[in-house]
Amino acid sequence: MLRKKQVRRMLRNAFKTAGADKIISGYLIWFFAAAVPIWIWEPQINTYADSLWFCFASATSIGYGDFAAVTVVGRIITVLLSVYSIAVIAIFTAVITSFFSDLARFRANDSAREFMDELEHLPELSKEELEALSKRVREFQKNKKK
Repeated sequence: MLRKKQVRRMLRNAFKTAGADKIISGYLIWFFAAAVPIWIWEPQINTYADSLWFCFASATSIGYGDFAAVTVVGRIITVLLSVYSIAVIAIFTAVITSFFSDLARFRANDSAREFMDELEHLPELSKEELEALSKRVREFQKNKKK
């Protein structure tokens, strides 16, 4: 059985293998950097915090409407931020989906290894262990038919 520490390590490795860790780090840098020219160029955004809020609303496509980009620079940055956000969310979703698929495959292989180990030592099993093994086989066959 997998421990939480192993699962976290597998998830971290999934992000590293896919290169998603670098993509997400780059995205966070871009997100905070994009807030600076928005703050400078957009007339209704007076603080960096408001600029971050505008970037968040744009990145998540919520668009509350309390701020809107009216300058060409602001609109270009907003478009780039929105497209980058969509790509990052898609990559994040794909990596998580792949991780859970790998985790399910790992657990199935682990169960198969345990089952094969029990079969290899069949003569050494007690009557109760043989009955439990038989029950597992019946459950497997029943689930397989579904």
